[in-house]
Amino acid sequence: MATINFSVPDDVKDAFNKVFKGENKSAILTRLMRAAIEERKRQKRRKTAINAILRLRGKSIAVTDDEIRNARKLGRP
Repeated sequence: MATINFSVPDDVKDAFNKVFKGENKSAILTRLMRAAIEERKRQKRRKTAINAILRLRGKSIAVTDDEIRNARKLGRP
């Protein structure tokens, strides 16, 4: 297991210690770090998906509102 040293503002440290008094702070920080890692991975996947959609959108043929309206009417029973 590794040890990580980093600085945080005193007010954050004090609040953390107060809120998590009597708990395994290493376990809590590990859980928070894992959550942060997963969130970053989700952000990257969203960015990739958005970019793919935007690329496809750039290749699509533009249609007018009237064309869309007519297509909807044709598709209705």
